[in-house]
Amino acid sequence: MKISIFGLGYVGAVSLACLARDGHEVIGVDVDQSKLDLISGGNTPVVEEGMVDLMQSAVASGLVSVTQDAAKAVADSDISLVCVGTPSAANGSQDQSAMLRLAQQVGEAMRDKTAPHVFVFRSTLVPGTVEDVIRPIIEAASDKKDGVDFFCCFQPEFLREGSSIRDYDKPPFTIVGCNHDYPADRLRSLFGHLPCEFYRTSVRSAEMVKYCCNNFHALKITFANETARLCEVLGVDPFEVMDLVCRDSQLNISKAYLKPGYAFGGSCLPKDLRATVYLGKQRDIDLPMHAGILASNKIHVEHAIQKVLATGSRKVGFIGLSFKTGTDDLRESPMVTLAEQLVGKGVQLRVYDPEVHLSRLLGANRRFIEKHVPHLGELMRENLAEVAAECDVLVIGLATKEIFSALEQYVTEKHYVLDLVGLPNPESLCGRVEGLCW
Repeated sequence: MKISIFGLGYVGAVSLACLARDGHEVIGVDVDQSKLDLISGGNTPVVEEGMVDLMQSAVASGLVSVTQDAAKAVADSDISLVCVGTPSAANGSQDQSAMLRLAQQVGEAMRDKTAPHVFVFRSTLVPGTVEDVIRPIIEAASDKKDGVDFFCCFQPEFLREGSSIRDYDKPPFTIVGCNHDYPADRLRSLFGHLPCEFYRTSVRSAEMVKYCCNNFHALKITFANETARLCEVLGVDPFEVMDLVCRDSQLNISKAYLKPGYAFGGSCLPKDLRATVYLGKQRDIDLPMHAGILASNKIHVEHAIQKVLATGSRKVGFIGLSFKTGTDDLRESPMVTLAEQLVGKGVQLRVYDPEVHLSRLLGANRRFIEKHVPHLGELMRENLAEVAAECDVLVIGLATKEIFSALEQYVTEKHYVLDLVGLPNPESLCGRVEGLCW
């Protein structure tokens, strides 16, 4: 293919060399003439393992050219990979000035081009930037239409400095956010040979995945480092601890717990987090990430409270009260916290939970519910049908086939359903269904 690459930093320079190595004609574009001179001379503008030899052979192949002329690059290529920098501004926001200038330039370049062109944005961009900011600029400057005359896509890159060539050749996956088949097919032809899964998704999701991955990496590093600080003062080997943590592929290094839902609770996670943070304080070790987890969890509960109150209804039914499906454990259940807060605000609450039988609650479980919702017995109902008949708002905190089937039977057009579990077929319910964050 004929490909132009805008921005010849780490991502752009490595992509240029690898694409030329794979037999594509590549035009490198950058405002920095010194970078262009280095590449045209067969040298690399970035210090990266393997790049010296790779760039030499790429340029020697005759498949690489460089220019500062954005219009010529667009005219002489079919696909443009946009890799210009999006650094932090002084206030922490993303500085998109270079990206917006380039959007104007390529838009003007498209004015005289008749063949369809694919713009693939690889720079990290705030979700919504491609569709809400960049696309209108290109359309206005070109007097042409996205999806007809040109196509805007987002393809996040996962190249790490120091191993970017290896990462290019063996990425964890290829994600392409686009709205049309034509660019998806072109990019599959370009990157489909790589030894990984190829996923097509929405543009916004592709933009968000890049942020989510980087934030998750930062979170993991911070978790390991905070753990190490605590281990140090306790005389524990942090490498041994983290090695054992990583050997659990059922819960720790897995999909487990990495699905949007309601707040966590129960008899283990909250108390152990509090104990960990207190242990750090006793040893003068600050653990801000650990300390922030419970605060964030509380905000998630408050988010649910606001969603219920925003309905304006005072007749609210809970389907589920325990901290998770399949148990009657009410200790530190976020559903109980939600119930306690709503009752305190004058909500007429009704509850159905087939696992919770007050007469069988014992010990700490019973003491917890007597403290937080002492009149729970008056709120409980024998079946979901009763709750649905008495309430306008239904808050779903249980995820079982029986519950889903009953909801399909008893939810009517009058109901607002707040989904905290991820209902499998929300469209099958007659009422208005809204997820907590989806």
